[in-house]
Formats: sequence, structure tokens, C-alpha cells
Amino acid sequence: MLAIVKIAGQQFKVKAGDSLYVPHIEGKTGDTVEFAEVLMTDNNGSVVVGESVKAVVKAEILKELIQGDKVIAFKMKRRKGFRKKHGHRTHYTQIKVTAIA
Repeated sequence: MLAIVKIAGQQFKVKAGDSLYVPHIEGKTGDTVEFAEVLMTDNNGSVVVGESVKAVVKAEILKELIQGDKVIAFKMKRRKGFRKKHGHRTHYTQIKVTAIA
């Protein structure tokens, strides 16, 4: 069974047993989380889309906090002495999809 689920404003295509990195979710390692905002399901060719989807995606948190790559935003105006450097690392959570019910 395949599902497209919305997690923290982003859409992910998931199957049971998949492991993926999603934007940071509150919880400890080993906790189970449920995602009720399922946009589409595909069960052996029968596709259900929109309001009629009645599925819930259940997942387990494998790693609670993973930092992404460092992103640098650098602004500069030539001949003016203006330089501004900002950087950040996005936080992710690794989850494993256990079931689509």
C-alpha cells in the first residue's frame, strides 16, 4: 500500500517499512507518531484521493534530532564595506513508517 502524507507542511510518498527524514517532530527515540493528514492512498490499483481518504499513517521515531547541512546566506555590496553573513542548519527527525491503516 502506498500513501502520500502531509507532514509539517511537506508532502511525502510513503510505504510501510520506509525510513525517511522529515522536519523536526517533538518526541523521543522509540515513540510512535500518527499522521492523519493523508492526501492519497493506492491499494493495488485502487486509488483514493481527497476528502474520501480515511487512512492514518503510523510511524516510529528512529532518531529524534539530526542536523542538516550548513547553509550560508552571504550579502555584500561592493566598494561600500557592507558584508553580512548568516548561517543555519535545519533540524530533521528520522522516522520509520510502520503501518498505513
